[in-house]
Amino acid sequence: MLVTHILALGTSCIIALAVAAGLTRKRTYPLPLPPGPRSLPVLGNALQLDTKRPWLTYTAWGKIHGKIIHSRILGIDLIVINSETIARELLDKRSANYSSRPVIRTNELAGLGFNTALLPYGETLRQHRRIFHQVLKAEVSISYEEMYSRHANELVIGLLGSTSDLLQQHTQIYAGSLIMAVTYGHLAHGDEGPFLSRAHELLDIGKHIASPEKAAMFAAFPFLEKLPFWCFGGAYAQMGRSRELCQQLLNEPLNEVKAQMANGTASRSLVADFLSQAHDDADEDTMKAVALMIYMAGIDTSASALQTFLLAMVLYPDVQARARAEIDQAVKHDKMPCLADRASLPYLDAILREVLRWYPVAPLGVPHTASNDDVYGGYFIPKDAVVMVNQWALSRDEDMFPDASRFDPSRHLTVDGKLKDSIANHFAFGHGRRICPGRWFAENSLWIAVAAILAVLHIDYAKDSNGDRIEVKPELSTGMVTHPEPFHCSFESTNPAREGFLRAMMNSK
Repeated sequence: MLVTHILALGTSCIIALAVAAGLTRKRTYPLPLPPGPRSLPVLGNALQLDTKRPWLTYTAWGKIHGKIIHSRILGIDLIVINSETIARELLDKRSANYSSRPVIRTNELAGLGFNTALLPYGETLRQHRRIFHQVLKAEVSISYEEMYSRHANELVIGLLGSTSDLLQQHTQIYAGSLIMAVTYGHLAHGDEGPFLSRAHELLDIGKHIASPEKAAMFAAFPFLEKLPFWCFGGAYAQMGRSRELCQQLLNEPLNEVKAQMANGTASRSLVADFLSQAHDDADEDTMKAVALMIYMAGIDTSASALQTFLLAMVLYPDVQARARAEIDQAVKHDKMPCLADRASLPYLDAILREVLRWYPVAPLGVPHTASNDDVYGGYFIPKDAVVMVNQWALSRDEDMFPDASRFDPSRHLTVDGKLKDSIANHFAFGHGRRICPGRWFAENSLWIAVAAILAVLHIDYAKDSNGDRIEVKPELSTGMVTHPEPFHCSFESTNPAREGFLRAMMNSK
């Protein structure tokens, strides 16, 4: 709990609280704020919040107070949107006012100030997004198909000979090695290596300290920054280590590409292309930041989505069977599905949409901030308020998704079996000018992986030493990006011709 951290700091913090309470004046607004739970002086709603899974608290509050709610954490105004319609109205149609990000001091203290997702709206962000667009826009993302397929085929063979405890590792290696090949030209197959292990360590720290709720303590009491990080315990104590990891990950892979270019061994990549050309609008530090953010954002979110897909296939064998039948009807039995087959496989696309809905990768998305005062539905949204879209609430909206807790790809299809909308507009990718610039790459790489897995493998419950089925209980991890908690499953080849094709391809490399 936030208050536990505060009280643990001793007398100086208690005095600070008393001073803050004495100085706090009740602010007045021309219109009422959105409804929300009653709050305490200074602490606001901090004591009422599940700080590990705040999206659950916001969803519960939404059922009481409505689709747009207001809460306050240590003096910070939070506007939480629990409706897709309201998210579109504010973040898309009024994007000029909601395209910046709040200042999250823990992000900066941890050395992550270069994080594209949390940059304020301005020229630095525009530089970042231009480079993102250069390498990840729709038409360029399609050109990586051979790369997607090669890594997806390796994932299938890896899963076939794998045990359940390596499930997370295989999905992380698929996502990580694929994105590393695009950004740095590295072909890291089947082995995490120091770069990937460091990136995961940094991600684990960052996703537990960068949320607005957890950063509120430092915003409310700036003097806390003067204290050693070990005072705070948990992930906060690792902020020094985070800064060290950031410097290693920013510099070492880029320096390796430089060395490869010098001796003529560099593969084509985003970094190699950038270094070989003159640029008037971006420097090397910008390139370092963008390359690392492409890598870090992609490995965590893509791995999470793949793990959710595998979980759904275990729990919903009827969905798995229907998808495999669709593939077998559209694709020759000795061939692997490719992007050219996608139009013939609408149910497979529906599965991918449902994966992103069923267990949102980032349940609260990335926070926005209001650049100016605004009014919506008769409610006042103050300047500098943190505005968050509760993707978990959107995913559980029974009006939009009846029986929302059930994994049902058919909800994304029309009665004649066609897809209802573009996956690029899925709420999982965010809203407005801050929509994920890597969504096309993510979509294509996930589709190829899902198609390859279903074309070759049958996913089922694992069995214990007595031959009894090991039950699977779906649970999510905590943090800004969540994953299914580890679960047991088994993999069996259902198509010897395709399996043989993949093994022959791998042996010919």
